[in-house]
Amino acid sequence: MTESVLYHASEGVATITLNRPEVLNALSRDMLESLREAVERAAQDATVRAVVLTGAGRGFSSGSDLGGGMPADPVIDLGDSLRERLNPIILALRSMPKPIITAVNGVAAGGGMGIALAGDAVLAGKSASFLQAFSRIGLVPDCGSTYFLPRYVGDMRARALAILAEKIDADEAQRIGMVWKVYPDDALQADAARMAKHLANMPTMAYGLTKQALNASGGNDLATQLEWEAALQSRAGRTEDFREGVNAFVGKRSPQFKGC
Repeated sequence: MTESVLYHASEGVATITLNRPEVLNALSRDMLESLREAVERAAQDATVRAVVLTGAGRGFSSGSDLGGGMPADPVIDLGDSLRERLNPIILALRSMPKPIITAVNGVAAGGGMGIALAGDAVLAGKSASFLQAFSRIGLVPDCGSTYFLPRYVGDMRARALAILAEKIDADEAQRIGMVWKVYPDDALQADAARMAKHLANMPTMAYGLTKQALNASGGNDLATQLEWEAALQSRAGRTEDFREGVNAFVGKRSPQFKGC
């Protein structure tokens, strides 16, 4: 892992920070490789029970590093680059069996916006902004944007965001359902850390199973989804955390979850 992505784990929380503030955390090849390593590290570390993904400096991520040499050569297949570098990151974020908070500080544009939307809870600072910049340079939205946006904001808004490529601010993003909460800029990181620490003390396995259910729901009919819920509930019902939750409820005390 290079210094373009920072990784810190403490008290059950892994904080992953995109760290190229001089270019608003534009996504270079090295950064993408390091980000994938960091996400995989957090997923595999049994001591990590929640993740915060954020950016250093004034932005979350301005998208692909155009100034750093993204080729405008028709011989280069940009789809292959997505398959090799970006798509695995989005899939790893969505499939991670732990809750992920994306704390959006400043701009989240292009692929950076897609990465932000891959979080389970998207938080934003007051000065954050979101931009589907792809049509401005003759490209198609990627990093899951055509998947996430229709589900979060509806078909018409998703089409307008992608085609018009208009920047929207944090309050508008929250109003249309793209952001969970908006915080003052100077409180964003502390509140994201506080939320992550709370999640790290909750039933981690249940969160992972919940993510599986939600990830499957888009392609299932009702009967299939009901059966999937039942199968996952069978697994949840055999966890130590379920027994602890019930015992704590009956004993009128706070539960002490272990994440298993």
